[in-house]
Amino acid sequence: MKRYVIEREIPGVGAMSGDELCGAAAASNAALAEIGKDVQWQHSYTADNQTFCVYLAKDEATIRRHAELSGFPATRIHEVKAVIDPTTAG
Repeated sequence: MKRYVIEREIPGVGAMSGDELCGAAAASNAALAEIGKDVQWQHSYTADNQTFCVYLAKDEATIRRHAELSGFPATRIHEVKAVIDPTTAG
């Protein structure tokens, strides 16, 4: 599977309560269960009005299907080409 970073424009998401975030995660999980093994949610980062979500998926169409089922927009979808971190420097 390929790794993707999905930008989602969601006004006020950074100010959501723990209960609201729990509900959002449950909606995402329900969509994942419906799609099946072609997609996995790894984690998400919230900012003021955006989330940045990391997913593994067979293709971009699967990411778009998840967005449709979950009700969360996929404003931009970026396929990750490489991962670097401090250990990349050697």
